[in-house]
Amino acid sequence: MNSNDFLIAQIGKTVGLKGELKLHLHTDFPEQFKSGLIYQTSLAPLEIVRVDLNRGLVLFKGYEDVELAKRLVNVKIYSTIEETKSRCNLKKDEFFWFELEGLDIIDGDESLGKVLEVTRIGSLDYLEIETSAELIKKGLPKSFLIPYIDRYIVNVDKEAKKIVTLDTKELLIAS
Repeated sequence: MNSNDFLIAQIGKTVGLKGELKLHLHTDFPEQFKSGLIYQTSLAPLEIVRVDLNRGLVLFKGYEDVELAKRLVNVKIYSTIEETKSRCNLKKDEFFWFELEGLDIIDGDESLGKVLEVTRIGSLDYLEIETSAELIKKGLPKSFLIPYIDRYIVNVDKEAKKIVTLDTKELLIAS
């Protein structure tokens, strides 16, 4: 694994006698799991023979037996940014979390800081913001959270490397 790899799933227990395993997803894009594709894991590269996303099951080439498949329990599956972009089709105004990291947060005409990371709490995504140095000098918190909802997010402009927000300075002040 290298620093560009990120966790997209973990293999669970065996199901049945033919080597099928539970697939625990760590991604919002289950469609990236397809038969014939090879995935990097914490053990060795694995090729999917069959995947049933409705039942959360996967079968890997060379592990089509329950005893062999048991060796894969708890193995983590990783993807690179390039693989993820090529395997996932985003809709209009959808973004990968890694595309938002590092973007400036603009509220009105003021820069509040940069997106450190995106975090999911419950069923809602939050942008964790590293507050700008100027605002920290004014006594504001070093970081704060912005819910990724239409109420606060006006526009994401990846080319300009900024996210235009509304009323997020109030969130910073209240943090």
